[in-house]
Amino acid sequence: MLTVGLTGGIGAGKSEVARLLASYGAVLVDSDRIAREVVEPGTEGLAAVVAEFGTEVLAPDGSLDRPRLGAIVFADEERRKALNAIVHPLVGRRSAELQQAAGPDAIVVHDVPLLTENGLAPLYDVVIVVDAAPDTQLDRLVRLRGMTADEARARMAAQATREQRLAVADVVIGNDGPLDELEPQVRAAWDGLVARAATA
Repeated sequence: MLTVGLTGGIGAGKSEVARLLASYGAVLVDSDRIAREVVEPGTEGLAAVVAEFGTEVLAPDGSLDRPRLGAIVFADEERRKALNAIVHPLVGRRSAELQQAAGPDAIVVHDVPLLTENGLAPLYDVVIVVDAAPDTQLDRLVRLRGMTADEARARMAAQATREQRLAVADVVIGNDGPLDELEPQVRAAWDGLVARAATA
């Protein structure tokens, strides 16, 4: 089994790279998706979040009001740390279960937005960083995700710097251009992973 940590700043295009790697045959473990699963109604995760932040972070249907919680934690470093202390261990446990189920010959790609911030690079055989200039990230967040420029900058500021991410990278995939420039880079990275897995 070859384990790969995939990361990149918000708006860098990491999700598209993850999608392509999965289409080539990678077993994808998506930390964002797991992070949503572990706080679904009825979970211990949601109960812990409500205990910490109060019932005002619940939507009328009893699910987590993610925008409301996001507004709280992205404005306050200590509140964000409190949320991470609840969610990250649950995500880690579920990710380990999914990796275990993948089989001995699998190339398992962990899509981990906060890989750099949480010092997780040593956990993986290979770290791939999807890199985009801050101006590119800002443009995509405003144009494609409907954030205000201030909201986008706050999200970007809450993450590791570009330099910090690149410092932990074994493979860098540049994504400032159009999608048709991305696919050949991802294919080349995948071919490298396959070759490495074959000699592991």
